[in-house]
Amino acid sequence: MLAHWSLAAIHLLAFALGLWAVLTRGTALRHLAGGADVVRNVLVADNIWGLSALVLLVTGGMRAFAGYEKGADYYLHQPLFHLKMMLFVLILLLEVAPMIALIKWRIALGKGGEIDPSRAGRFARISHLEALLLILMVIAATGMARGVSLG
Repeated sequence: MLAHWSLAAIHLLAFALGLWAVLTRGTALRHLAGGADVVRNVLVADNIWGLSALVLLVTGGMRAFAGYEKGADYYLHQPLFHLKMMLFVLILLLEVAPMIALIKWRIALGKGGEIDPSRAGRFARISHLEALLLILMVIAATGMARGVSLG
């Protein structure tokens, strides 16, 4: 029982941390696009966003498929789970361009070079869209937890 509770708590806290991190990253990117020197803020928030996504993936996988919750059969036949996974995949697809650019920024800064902030405004919009999708994932999760079925 304690393992189930702990895993659920870690999963929910990862949602909260991820939401904060992606919103913070988006805001910092918007400031960067406006000329502010906030690259470090962008990269720190991005690290936390990535870590929270990893925790969500691991704890969610354990909860759905490792016997810690209702079981794989329940989740695989639950339309809200499919919606939640679709939103997660959409976030991952949206994240590809910012992730590649921010990795390049880290490499450039590590070599003492400059970054190209020309796409920072676009990445800010992507970050804020990802935050919205994350909120929708939480809404789907609360429906699943209460046994709501769309079918």
